[in-house]
Amino acid sequence: MPAPEMSPGPAAEVERLAARAAGAARLMAGAGRREKDAFLLDLAGRIAAGADELKKTNSKDIERARLDGRPPAFLDRLTLSDKVLSAMIQGLEDVAALEDPVGSMEGMTVRPNGLKVGRVRIPLGVIGFIYESRPNVTVDAAALCLKAGNAVILKGGSEALESNLALGRLISQSLGRTGLPEAAAQVVPLADRAAVRALLKLDRYLDLVIPRGGEALIRSVTETARMPVLKHYKGVCHLFVDQGCDHDMARSLALNAKVQRPGVCNALETLLVHRAEAETFLPPAARELSKAGVELRCCPASLALIEGGLPAKEEDWPAEYLDLILSVRVVDDLDQALDHIAAYGSHHTEAICTKDYARAERFLREVDASVVLVNASTRFNDGGQLGLGAEIGISTDKLHAYGPMGLKELTTTKFVVYGQGQVRD
Repeated sequence: MPAPEMSPGPAAEVERLAARAAGAARLMAGAGRREKDAFLLDLAGRIAAGADELKKTNSKDIERARLDGRPPAFLDRLTLSDKVLSAMIQGLEDVAALEDPVGSMEGMTVRPNGLKVGRVRIPLGVIGFIYESRPNVTVDAAALCLKAGNAVILKGGSEALESNLALGRLISQSLGRTGLPEAAAQVVPLADRAAVRALLKLDRYLDLVIPRGGEALIRSVTETARMPVLKHYKGVCHLFVDQGCDHDMARSLALNAKVQRPGVCNALETLLVHRAEAETFLPPAARELSKAGVELRCCPASLALIEGGLPAKEEDWPAEYLDLILSVRVVDDLDQALDHIAAYGSHHTEAICTKDYARAERFLREVDASVVLVNASTRFNDGGQLGLGAEIGISTDKLHAYGPMGLKELTTTKFVVYGQGQVRD
């Protein structure tokens, strides 16, 4: 059955926001670093001053989600805790400290006819950002998009509407206070999903859409949008415990990657263990993971070594659990680990624990993922952790960015040519 048409009122409201954003984008493209950084620091101050009120507003969203029966991992993503608010403030300050990529010149060359040809970095324009659950993303996305000279339309999920609108008001106040156009960052005030469909038709105004959330959301946006979409379908992240590795390190990596925040996209979902290490590594590792509440779904070889493990099914290998569940498989060697990752990975984050330099380098070279790590937790695939400041998302596409998207990834380049009257023969 086709989706019902959206009423003219909400559709007109979304188009009005988009038209205002397009006008603001022209002004943002010419804004200097001083104004943009002043906005970021002003917003950090407003969030700090208004923390109690933000938490009070956020509690309404949390209570509604709890009554709807949302799981603990969902509630965790929805919560504006003191820790989350502090991270938002720190992220704004970090982004303010970063170099402004807009206007930087790249690769100036002189042609045989004397033309000077280079590329200058410019904003993308108007970005539509569609996301679920996490209200802190409202601030992260606005910070990066605006510092990179773009305008952004923010469409969060209905479950966080009150929190997002409260943050949107602070963003507008800071934009006005620092002389930037208030329409440069707008929160769509509609909970209706049809607002998303309307937004995705507005290729006249929007240059790019970035969906951030579950696989179903991203597929829906990709199938509907008339403008380019930067995709991040899911994070099926692996850790390979290599032959001869440090077992204490491997257990620490597995525990951190799975348990610290199981409901995020860079959490560990599958543990691959070299057959030569399985008998000594798996029993104590499984005990630590089980003690932390992790359910282990095991291949036949690992099931024989893990007390309380459950038999894995085929559908477990490509699963993004976003919960305290971990698939475990014993593999014969690095080749089989690479084959498993190629078959079931999602191009997000992959890690190896090893002491062997050659195998580490081969893993880095052959694994196709946006971030590949040696002897480090998958949880480090994060813009802030990798030095980008706050991130707007992690792209698992290769065009036009791959991995965490920071300031530079929210810009593009155009050719500029300096001549002295040259004409083409």
